[in-house]
Amino acid sequence: DGMGGRAAISELLKINPRVPAIVCSGYSNDPVMADPAAYGFKARIPKPFTADDMLKTVAEILGKKT
Repeated sequence: DGMGGRAAISELLKINPRVPAIVCSGYSNDPVMADPAAYGFKARIPKPFTADDMLKTVAEILGKKT
């Protein structure tokens, strides 16, 4: 019954419109996963993922090379 990803990113964007948020989900048919930028996310990472997958995604959105 907590706040979902769409509501969370909406609130975060009010605080910082440039927040480098990553959406992650195990639901491949989720519309947010299909078009994360439309909801304010900078990237997506499908579950399951490895630590290396997450590190690469974080580095990409922060503009760093791995």
